[in-house]
Amino acid sequence: MTTYLEPGLYINGAWRTTGADLPVVDPATEAVIGRVPIAGPVDLDDALAAAASGFEVWRRTPPRDRADLICSAAALLRSRRDEIARSITLEHGKPFTQAQDEVIRGAEFFEWDAGEAMRTYGRVIPSGPGVRHVVHHQPIGPVAAFSPWNFPLSQPARKVAGALASGCSIILKAAEETPAGAVHIVRAFHDAGLPPGVLNLIFGIPADISEHLIASEVIRLVAFTGSTSVGRHLTGLASDHMTPVLMELGGHAPVIVCEDTDVEAAAASSAIRSMRNAGQVCTSPTRFFVHQAVYEQFLDGITRGSAATVVGVGMEPGVEMGPLANDRRLASVAELVADACDAGGVLTTGGHRIGEAGYFYEPTVLADVGDHARIMREEPFGPVAIVNPVDSLDTAIERANAVPFGLAAFGFTNRADYVDRMIDRVEAGNLSINTLEASLPETPFGGMKSSGYGREGGTEGLHHYLSVKNVSHSIPIV
Repeated sequence: MTTYLEPGLYINGAWRTTGADLPVVDPATEAVIGRVPIAGPVDLDDALAAAASGFEVWRRTPPRDRADLICSAAALLRSRRDEIARSITLEHGKPFTQAQDEVIRGAEFFEWDAGEAMRTYGRVIPSGPGVRHVVHHQPIGPVAAFSPWNFPLSQPARKVAGALASGCSIILKAAEETPAGAVHIVRAFHDAGLPPGVLNLIFGIPADISEHLIASEVIRLVAFTGSTSVGRHLTGLASDHMTPVLMELGGHAPVIVCEDTDVEAAAASSAIRSMRNAGQVCTSPTRFFVHQAVYEQFLDGITRGSAATVVGVGMEPGVEMGPLANDRRLASVAELVADACDAGGVLTTGGHRIGEAGYFYEPTVLADVGDHARIMREEPFGPVAIVNPVDSLDTAIERANAVPFGLAAFGFTNRADYVDRMIDRVEAGNLSINTLEASLPETPFGGMKSSGYGREGGTEGLHHYLSVKNVSHSIPIV
């Protein structure tokens, strides 16, 4: 029998528990598999004090030394891949192989940002005799970071990697539903020798924690991944203190399928990607706008592919999709699908809960869904693909842009003029053509419109964790 780890708070280089906790539930069985401690005001004040002192140590650590330590922690994550993946599968439900991939992806985020730690270059601005203008990039200070439950390790990894590579300390508030990934990250850095106070981990009541941390003068940046509504709230709290924010918020990714593409290949890959992680991905392809000349062929292909998805308990061999992560998601997805059907949408596969134990939901494809249906405006965050016909690329782009979100978008075409038109007009921070991969360690990731502000990954990934200081130096001429 696979055992689950014991989550704890990590403050100033030491683990601690508290007198109150929350349950961790296995979404495949609905059984309580662990308890996660709730941080109180004293714990939060201790974390703030630790982050302040840790920052003074870490900011003066040479970039090469920071990079070496980060890479050492990443190597530990890689060596512990299977142990970590088992914990993630138990608490989240995703298939074990996908959890293994997530551990490696998190290690790659650390490795990329470790390299970028040595490339936070400034510049010299040309000036007259006896004057030097030099631009420096310096770590912004202690960071309050909030990570979601859908990717228990790779999402916190992005925040921790950016902060530590930049020379910042960090207080990470990870998801109470899925604490294992963050706990394993901290264990790796502890074992790699990270100085106390540089990385702190807390869990608890989200509203209490965010209000306490963001109001503190210690915090110099708020980094958040999650829903647009919560992101707006945290941005409001930060604005009261003129604290900058890095926000990676919700999406509702459109997929434009043009008439010239390989329809069968596009449909097959779309079925796989739409159901990955049970659709609980901010970049999940959800709204498909397919040229009417290939609409029926594409709809048939994505329906067959989705229906063939193997659903089950994540630790079982061959499973391709596990349960939804919690009962809230199960209820929300069911409600959105029912509303779409009431609005005239047609179910071509799925649309129902599987069994009575666990939060399993059928891979679902909806066709001919009107724009007035809620699911056309609200991110389903579940295993649902919505497929509608369009008469032209211009119509597809117009409908793709017709929501407040602009995180990721996808297109399938082999025509250079179509690609150029999508690049110019599709409103998304990440546009992928003939691939459904939206985010890599080496590429900048972030949204437009209500999908957030700032970028993670790529050479841009450290920008928000750095402040820009211009130094003007007048040198007496002898």
